[in-house]
Amino acid sequence: MHRYRSHTCGALTAQDAGQTVRLSGWVHRVRDHGGLLFFDLRDHYGLTQCVIDPDSPAFAAAEQIRSEWVVRIDGEVKLRDATAVNVNLPTGTIEVFIREIEVLSVAKELPMPVFGEPDYPEDIRLRYRFLDLRRETLHANIVKRTKVISSMRRRMEAIGFGEYSTPILTASSPEGARDFLVPSRIHPGKFFALPQAPQQYKQLLMVAGFDRYFQIAPCFRDEDPRADRLPGEFYQLDLEMSFVTQEEVWDTMAPVITSLFEEFADGKRVTKEWPRIPYDTAIRKYGSDKPDLRNPIEIQQVTKHFAGSGFKVFAGQIESDSKVEVWAIPAPTGGSRAFCDRMNAWAQGEGQPGLGYIFFKDGAGSGPVAKNIGEERTAAIKAQMGLADGDAVFFVLGRPEKMYKFAGEARTRIGTELNLVDTEQFALCWIVDFPFYELDDENKIDFAHNPFSMPKGGIDALNNEDPLTIKAYQYDAVCNGFEIASGSIRNQLPETMVKAFELTGKSRDEVEEQFGGLYRAFQFGAPPHGGAAFGIDRIVMLICGRQNLREITAFPMNQQAEDLLMGAPSPASPSQLRELSIRLNVQDK
Repeated sequence: MHRYRSHTCGALTAQDAGQTVRLSGWVHRVRDHGGLLFFDLRDHYGLTQCVIDPDSPAFAAAEQIRSEWVVRIDGEVKLRDATAVNVNLPTGTIEVFIREIEVLSVAKELPMPVFGEPDYPEDIRLRYRFLDLRRETLHANIVKRTKVISSMRRRMEAIGFGEYSTPILTASSPEGARDFLVPSRIHPGKFFALPQAPQQYKQLLMVAGFDRYFQIAPCFRDEDPRADRLPGEFYQLDLEMSFVTQEEVWDTMAPVITSLFEEFADGKRVTKEWPRIPYDTAIRKYGSDKPDLRNPIEIQQVTKHFAGSGFKVFAGQIESDSKVEVWAIPAPTGGSRAFCDRMNAWAQGEGQPGLGYIFFKDGAGSGPVAKNIGEERTAAIKAQMGLADGDAVFFVLGRPEKMYKFAGEARTRIGTELNLVDTEQFALCWIVDFPFYELDDENKIDFAHNPFSMPKGGIDALNNEDPLTIKAYQYDAVCNGFEIASGSIRNQLPETMVKAFELTGKSRDEVEEQFGGLYRAFQFGAPPHGGAAFGIDRIVMLICGRQNLREITAFPMNQQAEDLLMGAPSPASPSQLRELSIRLNVQDK
């Protein structure tokens, strides 16, 4: 017999009754039932109930065993009594009567429990992540992550993509976040950057003629942590294709991602035909460029019903600023003063002056807004929005670019509070036609999305149109309110590339210096090409039904971008700094 096991802890069934077996694993929990000792033995594959009675020569050793000790047991497989069968456990029809026990490893008193998975402080969970990963739910999430990635690889290879690796030590690239810099010992005073994405390399692979590239790519960005974005590193399904239009990228990847979600959906519905929603439409209809389409609420513009009305708070601003609009957010079944007051209080908690509303009952509108604009305007709003008695509608005022995010947050809040969101589906879509440029915090022109994208209209648009009106061949994939991919058709023409950067304030020399590899490559025959990058972490998070990426990542950092398990980041020794020609000048915070 094998030194440690003849079977795993998830393998034994009724067909094994009568066999002598050997199992090894962790003691999940111990139970004393009037002389009989029961303990569940756990390994990566599952759990088996083990039993020992006082007549067994191993009983004295068994009495010493505690949770999370690692043991080997030999014993006989027996059928459980019918009343003791556990239908929720693959091994629930049997138990193993122990004849011999060997303690392989003793566990100290645990700093956190494994059995039962109670809530526990995150700093403890991360410091003892190896214990946290023994918990059933987290362990299953990590296993599912590996299966999702394996499925991605199979699906990409099946449609003719080849997996190519790209460098980890590279040059800085403007991907919208801070770089992690790596000092060069051989070249004092110079630094590598960890790649924010393999963007330039995958484009160079297209120029080199590889046609269809993909990679499960590690990416590194020195960003502040959020629930849906880990600090430090993340992984993406990165891909690029030559001689394609953006429609071909969509038609290629939507079936891949749809079938991936279907494989792991556990009965939830998955969008088969992805809507293609222009960015401007998404902003006006949902208040977001990553709308949750499980929420049926759609925002509408109702400015005309307030212009010249008795509701002076709105009417006055509409008259004084032609760009001010009123947006209406319907709330089906939300037609009570209590709900409307609750939403108004929520808005004030978000830093807003409030949230105007009308609720409908007995065929008429109620509330201060209805009283001020009158019955005719109230009825017109009700008709436009398709509302009925028992419903409500909320109003947001302002310039769209200033207030759309709040309108979107209100839409989400209303849908959630009224249980309108269909949680039994994965709702996927493309958001298309993004603006090429936007104004930054200093009111200067900057790229709104990927700087390597092709502007619609090409160099003629860059030369002759208002930069803020130019759209790009850029697109995002969205699922359940999360951006899960971003992509574009690339700008492969050197003069168009230079002009695009010049409008953001970079000179030709700066473009050639900072993006020399791409700039040179584009002068030697570059095919039209495009692609996307799908965020693996977010996809797995959605599939596992989690709200935090830490629940699907084996060894994440905490909210302060620290690895509590390994103690990183840590100080460098004086000798290491000397080798790198670095002298520290740390400023007090």
